[in-house]
Amino acid sequence: MLSQGAQSDPFEELAMPLFDPLYNFACWLTQSREEAEDLVQETYAKALKGFPSFQLGTNFRAWMYRILRNTFLTSRTGLRATVSIDSDEDGVDLAVEGSTPETILLERSSQQLLQSALDALPVHFREIIVLCDVEEMSYQEIAETLSVPMGTVMSRLSRARKALRNRLQEQTQTR
Repeated sequence: MLSQGAQSDPFEELAMPLFDPLYNFACWLTQSREEAEDLVQETYAKALKGFPSFQLGTNFRAWMYRILRNTFLTSRTGLRATVSIDSDEDGVDLAVEGSTPETILLERSSQQLLQSALDALPVHFREIIVLCDVEEMSYQEIAETLSVPMGTVMSRLSRARKALRNRLQEQTQTR
């Protein structure tokens, strides 16, 4: 037990604020809350074990995301290459003041179209869109997380967004 004057654990200080975003990313990757929980737990166990090798002052967030991603890719789950969005998870279906049943229906329909279009993308496109547009990582953080050059991040993101637009256009034309 720590006395009031004792300093807290540096790993805990750095890692705990990342728990929810890592869990969210894990849900996107695994399509399963149970598997996401296991993935995050394994990520934290590996990070704690490897923390002595982490260089303080470098990007801890990118380091944690890289551990989670690599753990996912080496797991049985990561080999399936499918991802979905659970719109109920974050309460995005809540109506805002002034919403009508028609606007709610249109919003849900748009969310379903987006989810379906994202599901159809390859994993390397989905993950870059999630890291950039959902997790709001900088290009540099994404490059560190994925262990690729920043130019690759930018070109992959551009191709991913173009593929997503094409999928959305295809879906709206078939409706």
